[in-house]
Amino acid sequence: MFYKLHENIFLRGWEKLPYALVEKGAGRPVFITAREMQALQLCNGLIDVSLSVIPRELRDILAEAEKRGMIIPCQRGDTIDAEQVYRLYPARYIRTAHWSITGRCNYRCKHCYMSAPDAKFGELSHQQVMDIVRQLIECGVMNVSLTGGEPLVRKDFLEIVDALLAGGIRITTIYSNGKLVTDRLLDELDDRGIHPEFNMSHDGVDGWHDWLRGIRGAERIVEEAFLRCREKGFPTGAEMCIHQGNKHLLRATVNCLAELGCRSLKTNPISNVGAWKEGGYGQSISLEELYQVYLDYIPRYYEDGMPLSLQLGGFFSADAENPGDYDIPSMKNSKDPTKTCVCGHARQVMYISAEGRALPCMSLSGLEIQEEFPLIPEIGLSQCITESRYMQLIDTRAREVLEHNRECQECPHALNCLGGCRASALETTPGDVMGIDRAACLLFKGGWVEKINAVMKDILENAKK
Repeated sequence: MFYKLHENIFLRGWEKLPYALVEKGAGRPVFITAREMQALQLCNGLIDVSLSVIPRELRDILAEAEKRGMIIPCQRGDTIDAEQVYRLYPARYIRTAHWSITGRCNYRCKHCYMSAPDAKFGELSHQQVMDIVRQLIECGVMNVSLTGGEPLVRKDFLEIVDALLAGGIRITTIYSNGKLVTDRLLDELDDRGIHPEFNMSHDGVDGWHDWLRGIRGAERIVEEAFLRCREKGFPTGAEMCIHQGNKHLLRATVNCLAELGCRSLKTNPISNVGAWKEGGYGQSISLEELYQVYLDYIPRYYEDGMPLSLQLGGFFSADAENPGDYDIPSMKNSKDPTKTCVCGHARQVMYISAEGRALPCMSLSGLEIQEEFPLIPEIGLSQCITESRYMQLIDTRAREVLEHNRECQECPHALNCLGGCRASALETTPGDVMGIDRAACLLFKGGWVEKINAVMKDILENAKK
């Protein structure tokens, strides 16, 4: 009896995670055992698996794989495609690259930490960008989200898209201010058979979006872009920066976005860095005020019927598709900090800056510490995600953060927060990436977790009546 892999199944592996199945079009691999990989490598249309030399254990694995549609019976010589053959990538596993393909922008946002209107970090040449695409493919990165600056200002944007698609990389999200989200662009993407989410900023109704983005008519422009995406079948998400001026408009903005077909919103406070600090716009918003704004809004969100999925920073999140569930993103609940990475998200999602620097997250590109991290054009992506300052940090275990801070060692919440977010910690302890995240401290020590749970208990109990 001969088997071959289903045409959508590819055999892959990465350093320290050497055995995996990748399904065409899927965003993540399925990691398997060495024995399962051994069995599946027999499924090439050339090996008779009924021979007595094939161990019973492997035949049992193949029987289960056939039930699950991973392999199919075939005639001898009906071989698999060369791309399906096992390949071991020369790097550690990174699921997604969040990539600033340019540092340029066509807006003048008051809070921009990369001074995009002045192209502080510039952009790589076409040749350099295409080389990074090649390296993403060779390192087995499966997904890419494209951002900037404003990614759509690059004249070679569609060439970048085509190169990624040709390498089998899935484009999950395009981050934009909406100005260049035209019918023509959406049609070009549709012609390529892809419908990535367009994630567009909306910083409040009543003129506050225009004010923050520095462009008259920005609110109208982005709302038209949301409608255009809805009409052409492109999913949309949004991000909102909270500050003193627009903090009272969270509810109105959420409802406005829902009416435009937006399916999710993530909020964050403005940080006092970059253009905001240089412009002297004042204190963005205190953490206590921010948390109270969030807490006050949660009941309103449910009163309005959960109009979209919501993430209020690390404070609260809820999925509109699952109304009975909610989450406190900062709550880690680690049982073993020696096995937990300092940031689970950064361990799987890398950020590539406009100058080609490998960073754990986008927030670090506005801080001096970014200079410690490697440039991909200088040392190559494979080394960046195998052995570099970048990999050293994202592979650091939470136990090191707790041991670094005496306050954490004595805190009863230590295993819940694990020291918090590294980018947030750098805002209050500049230069110490292992420092304490005061936003997480306030959340746990200030009783906000209990307040959230109390509010949600009332909401969910009332929903049952």
